[in-house]
This record gives sequence, structure tokens and C-alpha cells, in this order.
Amino acid sequence: MSSTSATSAADQQLLDHAHRHGLTVTQKNLDVWRHARLLPGNIPGGGLGRGKGSTSSPAPESFDLVLGLARHAGRGKRPKDLALLLFAEGLPVPETTVRAAFSAAVETLFIHGDDDEQPADPEERLDDLADHIDEEDLTVTLVPARARRIDERIDRLARAGAAAWPPAELLAMDENPGPSSSTPKDAALAAATAVISGSMSMDDVGDMLRAMNPKAAANPVASLVETTQRDAPDVAGKVLTEDGTLTLGPAGDARDHLRDLAGRAPLEDLATAWVTVGRVREWALGLCSRVEGELDAGHLGEAAGEWQNCRFLAARLVILSTLKDRLWPPTQRALDTLLLLCQFEEYRRLDARMPGCQWHLLGAEGMMPPPTRELLQDLIGRDTATARAATD
Repeated sequence: MSSTSATSAADQQLLDHAHRHGLTVTQKNLDVWRHARLLPGNIPGGGLGRGKGSTSSPAPESFDLVLGLARHAGRGKRPKDLALLLFAEGLPVPETTVRAAFSAAVETLFIHGDDDEQPADPEERLDDLADHIDEEDLTVTLVPARARRIDERIDRLARAGAAAWPPAELLAMDENPGPSSSTPKDAALAAATAVISGSMSMDDVGDMLRAMNPKAAANPVASLVETTQRDAPDVAGKVLTEDGTLTLGPAGDARDHLRDLAGRAPLEDLATAWVTVGRVREWALGLCSRVEGELDAGHLGEAAGEWQNCRFLAARLVILSTLKDRLWPPTQRALDTLLLLCQFEEYRRLDARMPGCQWHLLGAEGMMPPPTRELLQDLIGRDTATARAATD
């Protein structure tokens, strides 16, 4: 490739470097990427003297970045998408650009009223939001069709084999058996309220757990959540307000906390969480396929057992969320990354308030996806050792 008058010798090195790797990059590409702060400028050198100008050379990291940008750039790829994809590959994207991309992912959580010039009182805003949801007939899909079909097929096979789920001993543990009274509109309002307020009441959490298992004869875990204040007042006093709302995280709009997290979380933690949410998605989709394979063969095997263990526990939330996000662009993955880090921060806050909390329960199958559980092995293992010591 020959240099042109519009291309500096330093930029020509980058263009040639891309060409040698079978990639097409133009001067316009370099200009656009630099404007988006994805690619650093060239490093000035010394003057050539006698009015001949000055020299410059590419920053060392530019060579790898140009190759990564050329691989990922294309129609529909926004600069923030490219920043996230390069970061995921471990390429040296400027830190400020990476953090800005993670922060921008939070903006996808838009709620009616966000663009009002004068922010309303929280209670007034929730009333306005409820009216808007009703007027626009907005709903939330709690159980995607694929999960609903799996649930129904498992239930049919279980009944045919006289092995209905949940077993009688678990049925007896639910103090409020029966379907959830929550409607899809209620779910939409509850989800938006959780974002705006940064928390949910235990009654709302229990109701959502029931709504995500609409055909279940009982939901013992939902019952445990709903009766926490009555049955565990010492615990409730440390983590709940008088009206039963969780108080672990910072008060206020949850998105403010997520933006703050995007700006201060160590890059190593962001990278680890990014990889983990990818593995979680693979696990969830893989579990669906394995269960469907067993159902097609007409028997309930190991995968169906894992599905049932997840069905009434926290891992169910992840499976349903994965199935709802049929497309998973980099911005959604970045948001999921921040949500996972936020979840871990909540665990640390709870551990500080309640030393000796029963963290070993997180190790139970179905409590959370295996990739997430792996990141918490130190906490789970420490608590398990403490629990064993207490019984010796």
C-alpha cells in the first residue's frame, strides 16, 4: 500500500499493518475511531528541520487496537459497542472509554418520566407511572413461552409417573398456597418501582416469585420470603424497614448506583463479571436444550431435576431473563455485568451486617447459576467451615 498526501507516515504504518493481516482499514476509519476515543493519537516526534515538518509514530497499543477494531467494526456497531467488544478481548482500550460504555448501558433502563424537566416527588411519580402503564396497557412477560412449555411438559410427565412436584413435605411449607394475584401490569409497575426506588418490599419479591411459577401448586421459597419479618425478626431488623423493604443498597434510583459502579469498579472485576454473565447465559440456554432433549425422549433425567431445583430458587430468575433477551447486544451484556457486580456488593454488605450469615446455602443446586456460584466459593466455603465448627 502506498502512502498518500492525506495520510501521515505514522498512520500509513497502521494501514499497512491491517493490510498484512488481511483487513481493510481506511484513513477515515482511523479518524472516526480516534474521534470516538477508541484509538489513541500518534506520538509526536522531533522536527525534520528546514520547514519539512515533524515526525510522529503510532502509540504501541494502536497496532493491536486497529486489528480489533477492523474485525468488529461494521454496520450497526456503535462506538460504545466496539469499546465493550475490545475490552472483552483484553485489548488496551482507554479506560475512560470503557467506563463510559458501561455507564451508557445503564441508559437503556429508560422509564416513563425520565425526560421530564422537573423531577416529580417519588410518590407522585409512581402514581403517574401507574396511570401511564394502565393507559398504554404496558406489561412485563414474566415467563417466556419456552420456559412455560418446559414447565408444562415436566408437570405432565411427572403426573403420569405419579411424581408431582413439589412433594407433599414442601407443599406444607407454603403458608400462602395458590397462584399469584399479580397481573402483567402489576409486574411492570413493580419492576419500574424497583428501579426508581432502588429496592423492593419482601411482599413484592414473594409475589414475583409466585408469578414466575403461575401453575405451581405451592412455592415454599416465596412463603419464606413473605414471612421473614414474622419468623426471623432479628434478621429482618437488620436488613428491612418497618414496611418490609430491603435496606441493603444505597437509597434512591438504582441506575445512579449502577453508573457509580461503572465508574469505580476495578477493571479486573468488570472483566471477570463480563465473562461470568456470558457463561451464565450459555448455562441457561444449555439447560433448556438438555431438558427439552429429555422431554422429547419421554423421561425426566438429570437436566429435568436441575430445572426443577432452579424453578423455585434464584437461578430461575436468570433463566427467564436469558430467554426474554433473545438478542444480547454488548450494551445488554454490559448492563448484566453491572447488575452481577451490584449483587456481589449486596452480599458483602449483608455479610458485614450479619457475620455468620448462612452463605453455605448459596451452594445449594438451583440457588444460583453454577458460574455465579463459582465466584462465591470463598464466601460459601468460609461459611460452610464455620457452620461445621459450630456443630462439632
